[in-house]
Amino acid sequence: MCYQTFGGTAEPIAEDGQQPGIHSGEGEALCCGTFGELLQGQLPVGSVPRDSHFLVTMPIALFARAHFMPIAGTRSVTVYPSHKVKAKRLAENLVIALGASGGILLLQSELPEGKGLASSSADLVAAARSIACCFKRRVRTSLIEKLMAEIEPSDGVMYPGVVAYQQRACSLLTFVGQMPPLAIVGIDEGGTVETVDFDQRRGEISASHRAEYQELLGRARIAIPRRDTATIGKIATASARLHQERAPKEHLNSMLEASEATGALGVIVAHSGTMIGILLDRMADDFPRKLRSVLALVSPFDNSPKIYLTMTGCR
Repeated sequence: MCYQTFGGTAEPIAEDGQQPGIHSGEGEALCCGTFGELLQGQLPVGSVPRDSHFLVTMPIALFARAHFMPIAGTRSVTVYPSHKVKAKRLAENLVIALGASGGILLLQSELPEGKGLASSSADLVAAARSIACCFKRRVRTSLIEKLMAEIEPSDGVMYPGVVAYQQRACSLLTFVGQMPPLAIVGIDEGGTVETVDFDQRRGEISASHRAEYQELLGRARIAIPRRDTATIGKIATASARLHQERAPKEHLNSMLEASEATGALGVIVAHSGTMIGILLDRMADDFPRKLRSVLALVSPFDNSPKIYLTMTGCR
């Protein structure tokens, strides 16, 4: 995007009007995914405008890439791979909104689908960025959020860094900061989760749990700017535990035990996905030893655990 909106203020984030690090060539753009969410739940009724459902993002260094090639005289967009129908819908709605021509949209993603790594949101944002880049147009984040909200609940991956985000309304609550350098040893419990279907099944949360989520959000807004990795791990673990009664993870208790046994920071889950991971501080002196220990303990649950690295800045 040419502009990002933080706390209601639209401001340019690079002198040339381009977001640092998102463009790789004319008509090309990318967007990072997330490892589940640091925190996800509901806030007390009336505490925030619009919907009380919210999440706090955990950006990781895996990306969706998009390349848009315009074709004069058409408003339709042909997307490859063809099953990326959500990206097709957003692309066609965006070119109509811009009064631009349609064309061909090529998508390539490092993010597996249906696992809770924000693959769909990253596709949509990368597609929007590539179209805006291709036509050299300034497209406000609010327009992209409006188009995304018409398709599905979305993560806040259109913003650099960590944000608290209303995924149903596709609306920013607050910019939180940059995540410190963490590693996540992640396992996949199998299957896939469709975001829209999961959201429709999602029930309401008790008032006491809403108060807990509000307190955890307050702690996150302090811990992340301070790079307080211990507290970040505790917040992720608390959210994973709170969510267990709504969308249980088979290996949560085993992963909690592995985290405690190795002195890791805690456990993080894809609240609407199939992934669960253990958080480690990449800057700690004993990081290599802890990483080996965690890999050894989680291998019985997934014989090919993967290591994900957090995004620590937008450049």
